[in-house]
Amino acid sequence: MTAAVEIGAIEISLDSSDLELRKLLREVLAEIREPQCSLTVARFGETQSEADLSLWDYEPDKPLPVRTGFRASRHLFLVNPKDLAQFRAAIAPAEANILLKPVTRSTIKASVSLAASAHEERVSVATLLREDRDDLLQCLIQTSLHLQDYDHERTAFLARAVHDFRAPLTAVNGYCGLLLGEHLGSLNETQKEVLQRMQHSARRLSRMASAMFELSVGRQVKRRPHLLQNDIRECLDQALHEIMTFADEKRIAITTDLAPCDFPLYFEAGQVEQVLINILDNACKFVPKAGTIEVFGYAYFWERRSTGLAIPPAAQRRRVDLNDPNCYRIDIQDSGAPIPSEHLYRIFEEYTSYDGSGDRSGGGLGLAITRMIMAQHDGHVWAENTAFGPRFSLVLPKHHRVDDNSYHN
Repeated sequence: MTAAVEIGAIEISLDSSDLELRKLLREVLAEIREPQCSLTVARFGETQSEADLSLWDYEPDKPLPVRTGFRASRHLFLVNPKDLAQFRAAIAPAEANILLKPVTRSTIKASVSLAASAHEERVSVATLLREDRDDLLQCLIQTSLHLQDYDHERTAFLARAVHDFRAPLTAVNGYCGLLLGEHLGSLNETQKEVLQRMQHSARRLSRMASAMFELSVGRQVKRRPHLLQNDIRECLDQALHEIMTFADEKRIAITTDLAPCDFPLYFEAGQVEQVLINILDNACKFVPKAGTIEVFGYAYFWERRSTGLAIPPAAQRRRVDLNDPNCYRIDIQDSGAPIPSEHLYRIFEEYTSYDGSGDRSGGGLGLAITRMIMAQHDGHVWAENTAFGPRFSLVLPKHHRVDDNSYHN
């Protein structure tokens, strides 16, 4: 049985049982505007030979698709680093285009985009190909492998370093709280204000360290949130408390209007608090002095299949009256400068910045971790420009409780 998501003309086939990989590839294809692509997810052995690009999630016990007429340029193998030697022994390196697992959004997007461009080139300039192109291609493949090896080593080092970095920050935050509580003696108002600023800065650094750690290990550890029934209002109140010092410094007026939810919401409170803090913190950075931030919350119908998980579901609003709400939506609207339209989808990518005077990517850390947390909750986050300024929106899906440890949508 084959499941297909029709997106366009260039055919891409994926042979994998990894649901997260399938989801990631669908998201990547939804973000690629030109040329359009269609994705076929097949069981092992069903990969279509006529696909323009076939992706193989390599496992040591699987036979490789090397047969008569095998064209290496149309195949991409996703290989675990520990299986690389066994893979190379089974297939000639010259016949293998390899991505090391766990694959990142950026590497898979670059590989698919390159393959799509190569497809167009084969159609338009096939007569101009030269024999030395194969040698150049192999050089690029080997260079890519070395870069991926380096990326894995860098990621492991960064995860260890950030983990060690968080401990002293936690201690500093604790000492500030101890002093502010006047457990070691009374303080005057000036001393309290200085300590509050120190604690606020320590918390910001702690959040950044946590974000870097999550981004470093998130691709290697399949984490599912601990879903419990929680109050979204309490999460928002805590997030506002965390960023209020920054907002007060710029005299930013923040208003909230959360409509009651008719169904219980199950989510990991600390994680959703982090999402709200990241978005509010991002808004505070780019709202001008004496600006405004408005937060709205309401039950909402989310048609996931129509969004492709990468496109703002603005067109769904007309369907709210026709369908029962299946999620709770939060909109965070600010009076800052608009986000360039070509960067609306890129600001959630890791370490992305567009170098403008109003660059709202913030290095990609806070917004990238926000997208990761929402994906773990089977929700979605996106940004769009409105007549009143940029708006960041997120949806938390309605989960039905089955037992103490199991939930489903």
